[in-house]
Amino acid sequence: MRVGFVGAGRMGRPMVARLIEAGHEVRALGRTHQRRAELERLGARAVGDAAEAGAGADVVVVCVFTDAQVRQVCRDGALPATMAPGATLVVHTTASPKTIETVAARAAHIDVLDAPVSGGPHDVAAGKLTLFVGGAAEAVERARPVLGCYGDPVLHVGPVGAGQKVKLVNNASFAAQIGLLAESVRLGERLGVPEPTLLDALAHGSATSRVLDIVAATGSIASFVGVAGEFVGKDVAVARGTAAEMGGDLGALDAVIGVVGSLTNTAGKV
Repeated sequence: MRVGFVGAGRMGRPMVARLIEAGHEVRALGRTHQRRAELERLGARAVGDAAEAGAGADVVVVCVFTDAQVRQVCRDGALPATMAPGATLVVHTTASPKTIETVAARAAHIDVLDAPVSGGPHDVAAGKLTLFVGGAAEAVERARPVLGCYGDPVLHVGPVGAGQKVKLVNNASFAAQIGLLAESVRLGERLGVPEPTLLDALAHGSATSRVLDIVAATGSIASFVGVAGEFVGKDVAVARGTAAEMGGDLGALDAVIGVVGSLTNTAGKV
């Protein structure tokens, strides 16, 4: 398939590599000479703007960092307008469901899928990235040859915007579990159990979890927050904003998420 790609960064670059390895024709946006050269070495055709990346593509993948960037590229920019009727726009960025719904409403000539991801670059490289996909079932099936290059499982969770809603719940829960683990480490230290000893021991007990495994692999809560705090914080901010738009909040989740924020020394980051 002909694939346009916008956002070939930390997560997007290995996606482009997987797409090319699978035999897709990829036209990818590179905003600097160095980035365009890197994309060309991967086998993609590097272009200078998003509209050019999307022109003539069967599927256009957007993997930028923030909701504001999604709005700039997909809502306010020229990208959807340059896409051919019947093409599919896939947004991997964790964004506001309202942003995705607005993009879909303004681009009636194409199919829009919101497909936020769970995992990291190593999962992309292994073809094991989890995708939560919102959109029409027929559009999801048409896009599977692209999404399946790096996504497994590719989970269709409902209409447009549903992927974002599932991802926001996932990330709020993930951040809350980090907060609970941080409190557990503090309790252990008060009882005289060093953090490394506690993390290793809990992995063999009923308190074990995927979050514990991830944190233990970095060595400590602080190390994990130092590496991933920016990404977790961005997604938690979107979750809080979405809940506020609906007249609510994150409830008990927010209290334990706040524990993670206290570790960053930058209030509001998480």
